[in-house]
Amino acid sequence: MRKILEQLVRGVITVDEALKEIRLFALEQIDNSIRFDIGRSLRRDVPEIVFAEGKTAEELQKLITTVVPRVGRVIVSRLRKEHAEVLEKLSHGGLDVEVNERGRVAVIRRRGCEKPVYSCKIGIVTAGTADIAVAEEAKTVAEEMGCRTIAVYDVGVAGFQRVLEAVKTLKEEDVDVVIAVAGMEGALPSVIAALLDVPVIGVPTSVGYGAGGGGVAALYSMLQACPLGLAVVNIDNGVNAGVLAGLIGRRVALYRQK
Repeated sequence: MRKILEQLVRGVITVDEALKEIRLFALEQIDNSIRFDIGRSLRRDVPEIVFAEGKTAEELQKLITTVVPRVGRVIVSRLRKEHAEVLEKLSHGGLDVEVNERGRVAVIRRRGCEKPVYSCKIGIVTAGTADIAVAEEAKTVAEEMGCRTIAVYDVGVAGFQRVLEAVKTLKEEDVDVVIAVAGMEGALPSVIAALLDVPVIGVPTSVGYGAGGGGVAALYSMLQACPLGLAVVNIDNGVNAGVLAGLIGRRVALYRQK
C-alpha cells in the first residue's frame, strides 16, 4: 500500500492506476478454493486470522507462504496434529513461528515484522482448568493485537474465595476489559461482571455433559445474566473474544495517548 501511494505522489502512476492497484491489493487469489482478503489488517488493525480446521496441510502451507510475505503476519487458529509438520517447515523457511499448543493457535510472522504495543491490559479468567485451552486462544489473539494480558485460571464459583482472589488481582492490575471463560453452568462471567467496573466478555465453553451439555447451558446462562456490562460470544469462540477485547484495549490506549 505504501509503495502504491509513493508511486502516486511521485507521478509514476495515475489516480486511476492507483485505484486499480489498491483493489488488486485487497484480494489475493491463491487458487480456486482460497481467496484471501489481505487488506483486512489495514482496515481494522486486526491481524488476519486463518481458520485451520477443515484445511489440509497443503492448503495451509500454500496460504501462509503466499500471504505472510505480503501482509507481514497471520494468526492460525484451530490447528490439528497434521498441521504441526507444516509449521515446522515454515520455521526453517525464513518465517518466525510461535505455537501455543494448548490453545491450538499459532502466530506466523515475516522476519522483522513486529506486533504493535498498546498501553492496555486485558484480564483473562477461567472457571476451570478444562477451560484453559479456549482462554489461551483468546490470550494469543489479544497479545498479537498489542495488548498485555493478565491470566488467572481455575477460579470457578465452586470455590467462591477463588473468585474474590481473582477479582482482587484484576483490580490491582487495573485491567481495561476482562475475558471470562466458563463451561458447565457458566456462572463465572456474571459474577465477575457484578464485581468489576470494566466490560466483561463471557466465553461459554463446551465443557459439560448431559442436559444442557456441550456449552449450551453455559451460553444460555450468560445470555440471561443479570449484571450489566456483560457481552457474550459463541461457544468456544476464544478468537472472537480476543479480538473484541483487543479492539476495546486499543481504543483505550489511543485515548490515553491524547
